Amino acid sequence: MTLHRLAAQGYATAADAYEKGRPDYPRGAIELLLDTLRIDAGSTVLDLGAGTGKLTRLLVPTGARLLALEPVEGMRRKLGQMVPSAVLLDGVAEAIPLPEASVDAAVAAQSFHWFHGDLALAELHRVLRPRGRLSLLFNLRDERVDWVARISRILNRYGRDAPVHRIGAWRRPFSETRLFAPIGEHEFTHAQELDLDGLLERVASISYIAALPLKERYSVLNEVRDLAGTHPELAGKSAYLFPYRTQVASYERR
Repeated sequence: MTLHRLAAQGYATAADAYEKGRPDYPRGAIELLLDTLRIDAGSTVLDLGAGTGKLTRLLVPTGARLLALEPVEGMRRKLGQMVPSAVLLDGVAEAIPLPEASVDAAVAAQSFHWFHGDLALAELHRVLRPRGRLSLLFNLRDERVDWVARISRILNRYGRDAPVHRIGAWRRPFSETRLFAPIGEHEFTHAQELDLDGLLERVASISYIAALPLKERYSVLNEVRDLAGTHPELAGKSAYLFPYRTQVASYERR
């Protein structure tokens, strides 16, 4: 099984932009995740599609053994710099390079929508111990805010082949599988403070934008720059609060 083309192309050159531009996760979401997954110093936790370790690093204080699975070399290299205590694994969720019943819990932050869901769930069922748990996290742009909705309209002209979370296709494997039982879903709100460069890096970190030819990528960034200079909620400001809705969905291995 290979990585989705847009993820492979986009993330191969976007590790620095991803690290600088992507938000963290709100405290409430992390507290819920730790409680739901029952993570402690004796746990082995698998982070699927770990990226640059945005979530991985937040699990370090638990003392758990952290296994970070990331197929893109540039992202994995940055992850190793940011979370040196994590064990780095080169691979994909559809073919996890671990033995059966070897992990207590698994997480997938901003990544499950990239997976072939049925194959990934079969692999997770294989590597999780009995009653092991899985949590998915998604930071979603809060499009209830007008200028965020306008940025989304710019972005939505691109990446139509990308399996983005907002379409909701990631839910189908869970609704059809007998391998996992739902625990629950929760939503949190938070905001990321960005200056103009940070806002542009946030946009540049999106896989299907990073995969665009250079001329088109600059065109997208210039549209966002123009919006920041003209929208009444942004114009004249040196920093912006980019709002997010963070969704957490958890499941237990049957």
